[in-house]
Amino acid sequence: MRLRPMLLKEGRTMRKLLLVGFIVCLAGLPATVLAAGKAFQHWTTSNGVGVYFYPSTTLPMLDVRIVYAAGSARDGDQLGVAAMTSGLMGSGAGGMDANALATEFERVGAQFDAGALRDMAWVTLRTLTLDGMLDPAIDALATVLGKPDFPEDELELVRQQLLTGLQNAEQDPADIAEKAFYKAVYSDHPYGRSAEREDIQALSRAQVEGFFRQYYVSGNARLSLVGNLDRAAAEALAERIVQHMPSGDPAPALPAVAPLKEAKTIRIAHPSEQSHILVGQPGVARGAPEHFALYIANHGFGGSGFASTLMTEVRVKRGLVYSVYSYFSPMQRKGPFIIGLQTRNDQVEEALGVVHDNLTAFIKHGPTEEAYDASIRNITGGSALRSDTNAKLAQYASLIGFYDLPLDYLDLFNDRITQVSREQTYEAFKATVDVNKLVTVIVGGESR
Repeated sequence: MRLRPMLLKEGRTMRKLLLVGFIVCLAGLPATVLAAGKAFQHWTTSNGVGVYFYPSTTLPMLDVRIVYAAGSARDGDQLGVAAMTSGLMGSGAGGMDANALATEFERVGAQFDAGALRDMAWVTLRTLTLDGMLDPAIDALATVLGKPDFPEDELELVRQQLLTGLQNAEQDPADIAEKAFYKAVYSDHPYGRSAEREDIQALSRAQVEGFFRQYYVSGNARLSLVGNLDRAAAEALAERIVQHMPSGDPAPALPAVAPLKEAKTIRIAHPSEQSHILVGQPGVARGAPEHFALYIANHGFGGSGFASTLMTEVRVKRGLVYSVYSYFSPMQRKGPFIIGLQTRNDQVEEALGVVHDNLTAFIKHGPTEEAYDASIRNITGGSALRSDTNAKLAQYASLIGFYDLPLDYLDLFNDRITQVSREQTYEAFKATVDVNKLVTVIVGGESR
């Protein structure tokens, strides 16, 4: 059986099982153990990689996360190359094949992973900091980051995995809706493009190597370290992690997102009793001044489960759906504002009418004082749960670095929330969401 370094198989010995179980148990400990504050430290390595560090010395564990501006938005004319490249990270490096790398991580209980979305690609490592365990894991990670081999047999394996994923997505109404939604909202912008089977089939090893040389470079990387290290040890470890990383420049800025000119409804037939529906338009970029106001506004509108307006009006009062929600997904450029729901095919128009009416009313009047106060309490009361493990802190550190957010982003999160007035949430939502220029995608039932 071939071992894959991205997924730890069951250990070959009881020692390995205990190591992995120990790491999992530590990772689940609450924030009261892991962190008393969230002020990240920052510096730059000798080869130009930005480092974001938070010491959490109670536990013998370290979370490492490296992010690159190397998501699917960087595919260009080679659609799918970002996913192919991230899928091959850890599949052979420095002369070690996939089995050897997996064994190297596994024998010290380390967990390795890699992936990509639209904006970014990432590589992660979770390891114990005990003697004899940290150094081998870091050495293997450094080799993966700087000396990937991209072997042909592994490339073909990842190609088949991607093709299988596309085939499955073509049958899944939720995936069909999401793909059509992004295409309709973003058109020819990099956010709107996605790979088809023929794109994956056409990708070559040379294209993967070229993508790696362009984007998996020091000037395009951010490194996050959260765990059992002091500052001096973290600085030394950071240098080791990136020692083999190729030098290079930051990725160029993505183009601006064009506003929609008109409303658009897309209906896609699918043999299902329920329709999957997405409604939305371009929303907000990460780090935009209005981000916190929009976050608060949406929390009450459709982002707080049963406490939200959408859930009350569409499910509780009318029973048209099991779930309905909305959210802003901020990215480097304007990420989408999305309303999502599922309903019986014969209830689509009624459900959409209720959603539209409530969105129109919310844009016109904004949240009530009661709803605004409840959102503030809920957001600030639950903020600690969003950063209650080392892994979550490492993710936030990566977001701070990748999107150039303030180092005190987490530390002052509640303060920034409470400083936004009800009027500001209303004005921000009204200025961002145009009820007359919404994309609506309906997947289910027969086409018209």
